[in-house]
Amino acid sequence: MHVIDSHTGGQPTRVIIDGGPDLGSGSMAERKRRFAEQFDDCRMRSILEPKCSDAMVGALLCPPVSPDSCTGVIFFNNSGYLGMCGHGTIGLIATLAYLGQIGPGQHLVETPAGLVKTELLAPNKVSVENVASYCLQSDVVVEVEGLSRLSGSIAWGGNWFFLADRAPFPIRRENIPLLTKAASQIRYALAQQSLTGADGAEIDHVEFFETPDHNDVDSRNFVLCPGLAYDRSPCGTGTSAKIACMAATGALAPGEPWIQESVIGSRFQGSYRIDEAGRIIPSIIGEAYVYANTQLVFQPGDPFLNGIP
Repeated sequence: MHVIDSHTGGQPTRVIIDGGPDLGSGSMAERKRRFAEQFDDCRMRSILEPKCSDAMVGALLCPPVSPDSCTGVIFFNNSGYLGMCGHGTIGLIATLAYLGQIGPGQHLVETPAGLVKTELLAPNKVSVENVASYCLQSDVVVEVEGLSRLSGSIAWGGNWFFLADRAPFPIRRENIPLLTKAASQIRYALAQQSLTGADGAEIDHVEFFETPDHNDVDSRNFVLCPGLAYDRSPCGTGTSAKIACMAATGALAPGEPWIQESVIGSRFQGSYRIDEAGRIIPSIIGEAYVYANTQLVFQPGDPFLNGIP
């Protein structure tokens, strides 16, 4: 299996260039279901330990439905599949540029969550116009054992998020274990209290925010991903969800930049526009760097061929 590894703001992406399953035709959402039902061993053997850390997000290239799109993609991680991945899309475009398959300019990418517009601004700098995002519910109260009552918003940014109104601990590297435990407790409490996204969808991302120490950043965040690994980047879909909530309350104007910093100090620049249907369309600008061009080997008899479950 031929893969290209990159990182976006410290968060890794592994793009499967060759050797992945043939998922046939249909939308990326249909192919994602086919991937999960018939070829989940490919997900496991390509990104689970011992080959990768839990932070790795995989991206399987697929032939696009529309000839106007440069590629289709299905994103996945250590626990399953994602509708959209902001940092992964930035890494994907930087990878295609590294391979010489695309040049500067705009490129359409088909994802299970919908069509995403991207622009290669420089070899390592990418803008992603995400899917329409929105705040489903604000002032949601969650009872969490050991953390008392927490309030926040439920929002869609390509994945479902609970955006807490306050961080239970300062967002610092030394507090990553505490933040991870608190976010996982919140995820569990959301499920136990039947708090969901639209149509009963699981809220599988939890995001904390705080006011940063320096004035060239608007916010500092911590994001826990579905596989219980924290996002090293500021999280593209999480930043989109945050922007959607601010847009809904008038706290951020269309076109106004929003600088989001991650727990490790990497940054995304976000903004949004309102489309013809009145929907919030966020855009994220970030940088990605390729660091490996690799052939994965699957030897018969390997007891951990499909990773460590």
